[in-house]
Order: sequence, then C-alpha cells, then structure tokens
Amino acid sequence: MADTDRRALAAEVREFLSTRRARITPEQAGLPVYGGNRRVAGLRREEVALLAGMSVDYYIRLERGNLTGASDSVLDALAQALQLDEAERTHLYDLTRAATPSGRRPTVTASRVRPTILRLLDSMTDVPAYVRNARFDILAANTLGRALYAPVFDSPLFARRGPVNSARFMFLDPAGQEFWKDWEKGADDAVAFLRTETGRAPHDKALTDLIGELTTKSDGFARRWARHDVKFHRSGVKNLHHPLVGDLALPYEAMDLPADPGLRLNFYTPEPDSREREALGLLASWAGSGTVVPTVND
Repeated sequence: MADTDRRALAAEVREFLSTRRARITPEQAGLPVYGGNRRVAGLRREEVALLAGMSVDYYIRLERGNLTGASDSVLDALAQALQLDEAERTHLYDLTRAATPSGRRPTVTASRVRPTILRLLDSMTDVPAYVRNARFDILAANTLGRALYAPVFDSPLFARRGPVNSARFMFLDPAGQEFWKDWEKGADDAVAFLRTETGRAPHDKALTDLIGELTTKSDGFARRWARHDVKFHRSGVKNLHHPLVGDLALPYEAMDLPADPGLRLNFYTPEPDSREREALGLLASWAGSGTVVPTVND
C-alpha cells in the first residue's frame, strides 16, 4: 500500500471511530458519571477501552488508524462498545481488511449491464426500474423508470458528459431539491451510501473522483461527508415530485446483482389502487411502449 493510501486509510479509521465514540453518552453506555466537568460530549477513549475489554493504549492505537492485525473478536468487542449497527460494523470490517499488510485486491465493479438483465428490465412494464452502480451511475432503465426519472435524465449536467448520475443531480442541479420531496433525508442517505462504498472499494478511482468533485462543489455534500455516517439502502419509501404527475410516495426495493459486482436493481412498487399506481399508469401512457434504454454507451 502506498504511503498516501495508508495515510488516507488511517484518517478514515480515525474519523470513523472518533465520530462513533462522540455520539454515545456514558448514560447510553451504562457507565456511571462522576462529576459534571466532562470535556467531551461522548465517551472518552478509556471508557471505550473499558467497554470493549481492551487496554487504553491498544484502543488509542486503533483509533489512530492502525487496524493491522485486529482480530474478529477485537472488532466485535469494539462494535459492541460503540453500539454499531449492521452497516457500521460492516464498514469497520471493510476498513480492517483494507489495512492488512498484504493489502486488499481492488474490488472489481461491473461496468456493463448484461443482456439478460436488460431483458428483465424490459419485461417489467408496469413498475419503474433501473440498474445503477455504487457510484449512483444509472446504467440502464426501463421505459417507465426513465419516465419517472425524467428530471434526472434531462438535467443539463449530463448534456455533455455521462453517465447520468443521481448523486450529481441531487447535489449539483437545483432541480434535485424539487425532485426529491424529502431532499434532506435523501441527501443524508446518498452520502452515507457512498461512504459505505469507500470501505468496500477503497481503490475505486472513479468513486474517489466523484466524492472529490461533490465535496468541492457542494457544501451540503461536504458537511454530510464529514459526519462519516454509513448506511445500507435496501428498501423504503421515496417521496418524489414529478413535473407531470405531482407528488409520489413510492415504496422501493434495491437488490444487489450477485453476478455483477457493484450493480443493483432498483424498482418501485406502488400499492394497488393507490394514487401512485394511477400516476404511474399516466406516466406509462405518456411515455408509450418501448424497450429498455441503456444509458451508457457499450
């Protein structure tokens, strides 16, 4: 591992652990509090060490970014002490694997959508669906998916550069705040997902470039990036505003494609007889019938 990569990884570990420690009070951790003159809002390093059953010196070494040689039992104890959720625990393990002396083989992310997946998208005629990578590049969409995400596809951001990228649209196009009704939550989730991906694929230059661009050009992104939050995005409800059919509350599912590392299928499934179902029917009529439209040139 190059010195610059090693320093960047150490900084990532340091900030991640320190921000997790700062959010937990002694009361939340079940520790007694003596006196009222605490200089930190969250746990002290020695308190984390006590909760994790390790020496203070060893925890300080970990928080300084040196995860080399940390065993699964140590990581599990640390995750329990810091009350990490599933995404945070996975991120800690990803950072530890990246810190191994032998280094970690670069994660390969699929760059094309296979014909079988395109045919699957094409068959999903009554639900909006698209395939994206972990950088939020939309690689393919069915007709209804493209119609639903028309504000994203039509953004001037992508007139001269590709691929269409929903994170760039969210943070760099003012129309993003109109398209996502709950923009604040959507922005929080998008940044947390990208932070999660940096642990999984630390050598992805395109990902690093995207994060650098958004950090430089968007104060909202930069503030969220500094929080070091991580999150999985598997299901939920997205509140969108479409210029033709108005406000929509759409349940969604996000499914990883095991044969295509880094790619996931996203689709929206409105309730039967709901206003959203009616609105999507109107969108489908507007868009007309058609085949899947790949959004990236092969």
